[in-house]
Amino acid sequence: MSIDRPENDLLGILAELRKLPRETEWAEFKHNNAQPDEIGEYLSALANSAALTGKVHAWLVWGVDNDTHEVIGTTFIPATTKEGNEELESWLLRLLSPKINFHFYRFQAEDKPVVLLEISAAFRHPVQFKGAEYIRVGSYKKKLKDFPEKERELWRVFDRTPFEKEVAAENMVPDEVLRLLEYSAYFDLLSRPLPEGRDGILSALSADGMIAPGKGGTWNVTNLGAVLFAKRLADFRTLTRKAVRVVLYRGESRVETVREQEGSRGYATGFEGLISFVTNLLPSNEVIGQALRRQVPMFPELAVRELVANAIIHQDFHITGTGPLIEIFANRMEITSPGLPLVQIDRFLDSPPRSRNEALASFMRRIGVCEERGSGVDKVVFETEFFQLPAPLFETTDEHTRVVLFAHREYKAMDKADRVRACYLHACLRYVQRDYMTNTSLRKRFGIDEKNSSMVSRIIKDTVEAGLIRCHDETVGSRARKYLPRWA
Repeated sequence: MSIDRPENDLLGILAELRKLPRETEWAEFKHNNAQPDEIGEYLSALANSAALTGKVHAWLVWGVDNDTHEVIGTTFIPATTKEGNEELESWLLRLLSPKINFHFYRFQAEDKPVVLLEISAAFRHPVQFKGAEYIRVGSYKKKLKDFPEKERELWRVFDRTPFEKEVAAENMVPDEVLRLLEYSAYFDLLSRPLPEGRDGILSALSADGMIAPGKGGTWNVTNLGAVLFAKRLADFRTLTRKAVRVVLYRGESRVETVREQEGSRGYATGFEGLISFVTNLLPSNEVIGQALRRQVPMFPELAVRELVANAIIHQDFHITGTGPLIEIFANRMEITSPGLPLVQIDRFLDSPPRSRNEALASFMRRIGVCEERGSGVDKVVFETEFFQLPAPLFETTDEHTRVVLFAHREYKAMDKADRVRACYLHACLRYVQRDYMTNTSLRKRFGIDEKNSSMVSRIIKDTVEAGLIRCHDETVGSRARKYLPRWA
């Protein structure tokens, strides 16, 4: 996805491209040649070459002479071009892997029609078109596999360039940087005084990786600075779909939407407002158990806070067209984050934290959004047990990670899967607390009377048979046995 550039920007970009002495590895000029397959191959080649040469974008230009760089105009109209019955842009996106941001612009230059194709640099993996990877060698498009030295160097680039250091906006004058970022919030959140002059502000932001020096006294806003402190995420074209979306449904399905809201601010400045907004949407339940009988939000605020923070911090920003999503139903809340987890979902509670976005995670820890150590999943499990809610469910789709929190449900209304999942997570929680799960501890977790301890024995038996927990010492009597997660 992309937002349109103003025409003045496009004319400026075209003027800079025309000044190039010849075609480069990240820019290509055409007249009318617009074969869809060739465009797809150029998308792959130029995206990969941009990454290799340290460029944020590559460009494919129609309507400019290849040799003289004079504006000659073009008959190519991307919006009306189709491959079969499919629109060109949709067809190209479907055949690219991984999906990257690209956008066609058609405008007038010197009273002649010109088309610019803006292509984001490859990230994390070389870009393929129809299963093949391409690269530019000088001004020629070649298959990447035929140039192993370039392929090796490209992978080295991917390994050393994390998302946070990539550029969200380049060559901005100082006043434009301060217009785009909520810089005062940066100092407020860190409890630091606001420097008196503009140079002091820019120096502090630069020292923390929020911005980086550009060309000729300008500044580049990094992805880290934009995603944390953007006044409007939509001002940064590669981040337009990374705002957190909250959807409230009527009932237990997605048939009827009551309310939908998408955030606009950076994650650091918008986090507390997001949590307040979500909490205010939650219905309340009367909870009885280890907590006193009282009206509380359907889902504990601490659990919601930890899971939303995790969804933001550990997402895969390189998956385009999607961002964190919070869905609230009458009986559950689902929090979905782009990207598959870096640890197994059944080890969320005990595994040391691993993040794709270490700089982002580090800053969010500094301002108290998440813990210095651990993922917070132990807090989530503790909260659900304290309020005797069904255990949270952790699951993955093809490209996403999802956590489901369930509203209060009586024990008799829980099915076998609910009980086994709760038993396993209880054993995990006790283990990270340097303790064992027992019949008594699980009975208290479910709020079951001592006289019905045989019901708990059945849950333990089912969980052992599912291969999720194991007995610490089978020589002792069944009531006195202690249990561990299977991996402990």
